[in-house]
Amino acid sequence: MNVREYYAYLTAAREQLWNYLRALPQADLDRNLIEDADRFHSIKDLLLHVTDVEDHWVHGIVLGDGVQGLYPHDWVRPQAQQYDLGWILDYSREVTRRTCAFLDSEPDLHRSVKLVQDDPASDTVTLDQLMWNVMTHEVRHTAQIALMIRQLGHTPPWLDYMRFVRPQNTSAQAGAPDPDDEPDDSDEL
Repeated sequence: MNVREYYAYLTAAREQLWNYLRALPQADLDRNLIEDADRFHSIKDLLLHVTDVEDHWVHGIVLGDGVQGLYPHDWVRPQAQQYDLGWILDYSREVTRRTCAFLDSEPDLHRSVKLVQDDPASDTVTLDQLMWNVMTHEVRHTAQIALMIRQLGHTPPWLDYMRFVRPQNTSAQAGAPDPDDEPDDSDEL
């Protein structure tokens, strides 16, 4: 599995989640389900946060051209109830589109990325590590969103990787002989 393959899965899973969330009542998307949290309380808060994190790391830090300026909001305390779900999804689509284009350009995933651009002593990671951090971050928050959907009395969509991977036929499934069962030509000498 590589970054491009896994990101392709995430984009497909996002679309499924977004389609599902469009059908939920607005009040459910805005409901404060994490009362003791400092910043993120609702499904929309987490959706906006996931997009902000990807935009910050991939577009702000790596590429120096974040999308957030096109969708101004307080990314520290998003209070996403003030935004329509469509606005959040438009922002997310633009970040996704730009990330896909970036990955399609086949960047050097081994290149070093400074975590704090204006600090000469900043720690660095590889672009590969940074991308896995962004993707893992999304998976964790998507699981929280699925739990929140259940707390609201709904059944969340099935977003597991196996739902999106293309089935692969093995030679045994296709009826072909197993290469391990083939006679070894060296036995005939």
